[in-house]
Amino acid sequence: MALLASPARQDIVDTLASLGGEADVAAVAAELGRPADGLYYHFDRLCKAGLLTRLEAPAGARRYRIGDTPGTTLRLRYGRHEGAGEAVQAVVGRLLQAAGRDFRAALARPDTRTDGPARELWAGRARGWLDEDGLREANALLERLQALLKGPRKPGQDHLVSLSFVLAPIAGEPLRRGRKGR
Repeated sequence: MALLASPARQDIVDTLASLGGEADVAAVAAELGRPADGLYYHFDRLCKAGLLTRLEAPAGARRYRIGDTPGTTLRLRYGRHEGAGEAVQAVVGRLLQAAGRDFRAALARPDTRTDGPARELWAGRARGWLDEDGLREANALLERLQALLKGPRKPGQDHLVSLSFVLAPIAGEPLRRGRKGR
């Protein structure tokens, strides 16, 4: 878990997913706009942790896959063991930092569309009550959004976007001034 607190490693895993779950270091580096030689260390660490698998490739090219079987999706598991909470918080904190970085960079570009049905930049927060069916639907919609963003680039796909989200239960009845808890 602590390995994914690194923004570079989150970028590698996200980019591999956007390339269909498998690619060589050069392809990932090109997508990230970073030199490949600066990524090998991170790829090796992710492999040692079992998050990536190094594949045999011709001519010594280093090719990697998420997980050990095609189609593997990485998910954060919020274990209840000692230290798990801090590790998950570190990963989510870096995820939110990356989202802020992506947002600031997009906002600074004059060609970024910020409104309309094909907007590229959108931030928001919604708070509301859901029943079990609503939670299932919210999770299904989030799964659909993630699935939409995964897979190799196809002709006509001109917009590279980043999606970050947090779904969290909150206290339903906050105390108000002058009111005592029940």
